[in-house]
Amino acid sequence: MTAVTAAEALVAQLESYGVEYVFGTCGHTNIALLDALGPSPIHFVIARHEQAAAHAADGYARASGKPGVLLTHVGPGMMNAVTGVATAALDSIPLIVISGDIPSYYAGRHPHQEVNLHADADQTAIYRPITKRAWHVHRVQDLARTTERAFWTATSGRPGAVLVNIPMDLFNRQVEEYADAYPLPKGAALPGLDRDTAERIARTLLAAERPLIYFGGGLRKPAARQALSVLAEHLDIPLAHSLMGKGVLPDSHPLLLGMPGFWGLETTHAYTRGADVVLALATRFAETDASSWDPAYTWTFGDRHGPPGDTHAPPSRLIQIDIDPTEIGRNYPVEIGAVADVGDAVRAIGEAVRATRPEPVVREGLRETVAAARRAVFDTAREDGRSDNFPLRPQRILADLRDALPDDAVLVTDVGWNKNGVAQCYELPDGGRFITPGGASTMGFGPAAAVGVQLARPDRVVVALIGDGGMSAQLPAVPMAVEQGLPVIFVVMNNRAHGTIADLQASSFGRSYGCEFTDAEGRPYSPDFAAFGQSCGADGYTVGAPADLAKALADAVARRRPAVIDVPMVNEPVPTPGHWNIKDIYRGSFAD
Repeated sequence: MTAVTAAEALVAQLESYGVEYVFGTCGHTNIALLDALGPSPIHFVIARHEQAAAHAADGYARASGKPGVLLTHVGPGMMNAVTGVATAALDSIPLIVISGDIPSYYAGRHPHQEVNLHADADQTAIYRPITKRAWHVHRVQDLARTTERAFWTATSGRPGAVLVNIPMDLFNRQVEEYADAYPLPKGAALPGLDRDTAERIARTLLAAERPLIYFGGGLRKPAARQALSVLAEHLDIPLAHSLMGKGVLPDSHPLLLGMPGFWGLETTHAYTRGADVVLALATRFAETDASSWDPAYTWTFGDRHGPPGDTHAPPSRLIQIDIDPTEIGRNYPVEIGAVADVGDAVRAIGEAVRATRPEPVVREGLRETVAAARRAVFDTAREDGRSDNFPLRPQRILADLRDALPDDAVLVTDVGWNKNGVAQCYELPDGGRFITPGGASTMGFGPAAAVGVQLARPDRVVVALIGDGGMSAQLPAVPMAVEQGLPVIFVVMNNRAHGTIADLQASSFGRSYGCEFTDAEGRPYSPDFAAFGQSCGADGYTVGAPADLAKALADAVARRRPAVIDVPMVNEPVPTPGHWNIKDIYRGSFAD
């Protein structure tokens, strides 16, 4: 075999795994790998900040279904990426981080940028709390095997992030050229639901008087989504989704209640509190989705406390299915728990249900009640969106987006109204997609993640719907989109504040000090985001009147160029029909 450098062999291995893009930044510890990428069909997407690169790789993975690959370098480079990697990890997104490190022969001598305060050459330790596995490659002979393990670990079971840390001198060591010696496992099946358990769950659902299905973001594959819809419709069971589950089923589905929890709806809570059996699929019952686990508001598993004023409501019985065994029973007691691929499990349960009861169940008036409740939510948001007040109300921004965007557009959000308001009251079209940072709720995710999404879906209109805080946190996303020739539309909901936190502080303490952007004289301040976009080579639009947003959106969609739309917005909180203990914490009232 021909001798090549380890960097060249690694690139060949990445090609064999179907890698199309590597996102990252250059540094002295990874330029040997960058040089090997040069003649490769793999495209390197350069970013001006490692967090931007991480979010872009994450967005690409979410939109493509393939693992994202991130390249960082020693010390501050890989540390800058931590927030982006953690965001992917907490949302179960497969991400392979390749990081160059100090030369192996300098370990312990504290060379330039070595992470060494409490242990020598210890940068791998930084990623251990957030990755499924972190490898430090000691011998060049182990690099190919470690890379295969990294890809398999990131994509198997509950997906997540991994780190492969490589001393820079290993990249230039001579090895045999890569010849598919470490192919990824093919045909490895996820654990399915055994027949006895499927039948037991089916019997429990059929015997229930008020069943409910609650699902998270783990049912993205078309077959799983179809199986979920078929099961719910056959049993005529109402459905609720977590924040991450929005878009798994269309908002128009006749049994879909919407989201529970802090930003959930009272109608949804009437069903979650009143259910006698809940089938929970690929969800961890996150705090905001579960009203801080307070049984008075959303879920009543294993607790005799019902809705406020009702001390006689029986507890709901929980059936929980997840690919991760650590999630079963984490937050609520489980009557039936199963570690399985949720798509396979839903299909198996559906087959067991139909074998026992071939004819569909009909619950008189259920679909009409659900449809009326959902229509009220969307109609209220639409009515609020008719306002010609300026600066615009957030509902007006969402309404104009809904009218201007094609049905298959992808909305990539950040935090604040753009995340919570969209999840609550934006009627996502059947072909649309909603991508948001759930587990970490990371400000700055939206702008850069949208770049990765657009790379994965070049035929779609991709909108980064973000606040001015989120846009300010990831300004490098705009030149990245321009450099890659990607027509991302950055819509900045500009209230000149970290609006959600400003509202929280004002409601708790009577003012919002330190949360609003002001100039040296105390006047409201904002960068000119449209001018910034233009300075980067993108189109820039400043919305100066209520009708300007619709015009700017139509023009940006038609032009198919990178665009920044700066939209002045009033600081108006998202309605919060549910409960979140964060308010009690800041008022000084702690749970018993």
